[in-house]
Amino acid sequence: MAEDSFAGRVADRYDETSVEMFARDVVDPAVEFLAGVADGGPALELGIGTGRIALPLARGGVEVHGLDLSPDMVAQLREKPGGEEIPVTIGDFATTTVEGTFSLAYVVWNSIMNLGTQEAQVACFRNAAAHLVPQGLFVVEIMLPELQRLVPGETFLVFDFSPEHVGFDEYDVVEQRLTSHHYYPERGDYETFPGRYIWPAELDLMARLAGLSLRERWGGWQHEAFTSDSRSHVSVYEKFA
Repeated sequence: MAEDSFAGRVADRYDETSVEMFARDVVDPAVEFLAGVADGGPALELGIGTGRIALPLARGGVEVHGLDLSPDMVAQLREKPGGEEIPVTIGDFATTTVEGTFSLAYVVWNSIMNLGTQEAQVACFRNAAAHLVPQGLFVVEIMLPELQRLVPGETFLVFDFSPEHVGFDEYDVVEQRLTSHHYYPERGDYETFPGRYIWPAELDLMARLAGLSLRERWGGWQHEAFTSDSRSHVSVYEKFA
């Protein structure tokens, strides 16, 4: 089983240290998009965490189930209004199964990168596909590695620098790994989140191996065009009949 990088104090402060993720202008478009492609059917969130997407999606009438490796993150979900009503299975979302089938499975905000090997990421696609009804959809939101911004020979790229937070990504282009470093000067806390980045074409091949095909790809939740300038994308895969 993968290592739980979100245990303990990381889970306790997750919402506090990830305020930008919980902003209405970030959450609402994602929820609207996912509710639309769920098309009235049940949804399975891989990496449900503290319920950033699952809770508003459930409030909107979608039957949401969750998978997550971290009991501490799920404990935070349980403390929120409506959190006790969402069924959650604890386990590695690359391999753990949930009873039933779903019209939609989704993994958002780079969570698939927490699976640190290509093998595990392929397994995640297969696991998602196994939970889908025919023509069911698997939605992946993931960043694009910013290798063009890296100075030749350098491995670190700063993405945030403020009195409250210093954030920088560490790239290993040989192993295709990205470790996100976070330092909070006021508290003296330092956290790291290791992951493996995935190119769009590689994602599409993983999907094919799992019996899925790309239906559409957007540069964001509001159906922005996916271009060479996009810094992330939302890809929608459909299960073969």
